[in-house]
Amino acid sequence: MGTTASGSANGMIRDVDWRQVVFIVAGVPALVLFSIGGVSATVGAPAWLVWTISVLFGFAQSFTYAEIAGLHPSKTGGTAVHGATAWIRYSRILAPLSLWSNWLAWTPVLAIGAGLGAGYLLSIFFAANSPINAWHLTLADLGFLSKGLTLRLNATFFLGAAVMLIVFAIQHRGILRTAQISVILTVASLLPLFVVCVTPLLAGDVHAQNFLPFTPLATANGHVIPSVWNKAGIRLFLGGLFIAAWSAYAFETAVCYMSEFKNPGRDMPRAIIVSGLICIAAYVTVPVVFQGFFGTQKMLDPAIGDGSGMGLALASMLNTGSVITNILVILLFFSLIMAIITAMAGSSRTLNQGGTDGWLPKYLGYLNQHGAPTRAMWTDLVFNLILLSMSNYLFVLAVSNCNYLIFNFLNLNAGWIHRIDNPDVRRPWRCPTWLLALGAVLAYVNAFLLGAGANVWGKGTLVAGFVSAAIIIPIFAYRHFVVDKGVFPTHMYEDLLLPGEKELSPKRAGILPYVALLGGVASCLLGYFIF
Repeated sequence: MGTTASGSANGMIRDVDWRQVVFIVAGVPALVLFSIGGVSATVGAPAWLVWTISVLFGFAQSFTYAEIAGLHPSKTGGTAVHGATAWIRYSRILAPLSLWSNWLAWTPVLAIGAGLGAGYLLSIFFAANSPINAWHLTLADLGFLSKGLTLRLNATFFLGAAVMLIVFAIQHRGILRTAQISVILTVASLLPLFVVCVTPLLAGDVHAQNFLPFTPLATANGHVIPSVWNKAGIRLFLGGLFIAAWSAYAFETAVCYMSEFKNPGRDMPRAIIVSGLICIAAYVTVPVVFQGFFGTQKMLDPAIGDGSGMGLALASMLNTGSVITNILVILLFFSLIMAIITAMAGSSRTLNQGGTDGWLPKYLGYLNQHGAPTRAMWTDLVFNLILLSMSNYLFVLAVSNCNYLIFNFLNLNAGWIHRIDNPDVRRPWRCPTWLLALGAVLAYVNAFLLGAGANVWGKGTLVAGFVSAAIIIPIFAYRHFVVDKGVFPTHMYEDLLLPGEKELSPKRAGILPYVALLGGVASCLLGYFIF
């Protein structure tokens, strides 16, 4: 498929290099600040180890993603799109399932980030017991999904909606403008916050006793007590690994911009590997500092758990007053804007490529004059207004992470399927075979975590995750069989055609992909029934 220096064949504009994409993806390291409390309140002192293991898993997996992204220089939308073409020879429904699950995993960042950001702004200007914070209007009771879950309107909803509209406006003018704004926000907010986070480490305020007892969380009368590594404790640890994946694996979004890189073969591997190294630094250092400075008892503070008290927590590291606290809250707000920019940029491109390739509704394939997928962005925004009105963001996060691990399993296996079925297609970057094999092993580890850890975050979370994933079946069936009359657009697989070919070559992997699927189901069920 032909491209030029300034444009790609699908209408995207080749306007950025790997450095600019690293800044766009910089919203991913910020996610640790808003997830760290929830993991600590579930796992206890070993939470820092959860984050270290999780981000190293994510880094190992990224090499597989880098190879399969290189097979698709004309496609936007990320690794879910690149993995889908591996499964198309074996099942028509598994390919769109990969895209859909990836989108359901990424898009809630908009609602969760906007909701937290709105809460930060309200905390600066209004007291916690003020009428504007107390007012709400309940629209529906969703207790059948999760205890206490409702749809409601309140000040957080309206302010959060305004935040999402601002991010929409930033991205409306294309990827280059998004990258430019991301550079400013990273320098102005994320770097100062990271400096604040490591200050206790440099000052000698990270204390070894705060890492003890190194056992899963147990409390008596609200106080942390020593526990044991029994079945229940291991389940909590696995539940932490399950939820941490949503944040710690997320830098794979760096490959969302294949059709917008100036030189995709060079820029793509550099973008994802550099982003991964940055995330390793953030996801190892920040949890260690928080645990060592505060200790487990303080990390159980509900305000740290839900992210609302992160400004006060950071201020206490510097031992400062209310003015500095408010400045830190503002910096946290802008770091959330970064996370929302990252999520909208990536998830909207997944929808856009799905609409272009015949997986998702056709209207999503539209691009404006700046190469921005505005209809997909509007879809993201409207869907997240619904999520923003939900009263429990943690339930939303847990269900979305079920989808993320479904996508993760399909795509890590897509690496070796592409190797077998498309051996002669040009690969700008080739993953070492041992890392490709490690990625396949981690696919089953993650499937096990899905079964073992999902319901730690609420009874019925696993079922809700699979039900939400299954929604793609009628959506895809209508697009493929009604709109497209059962025929995929030729450009869907053109990147994989060798010179002179007009159709995909026959499948070579035989029954191995089906055996892999059965193994994934078995791993998930094993985790579920053991824990």
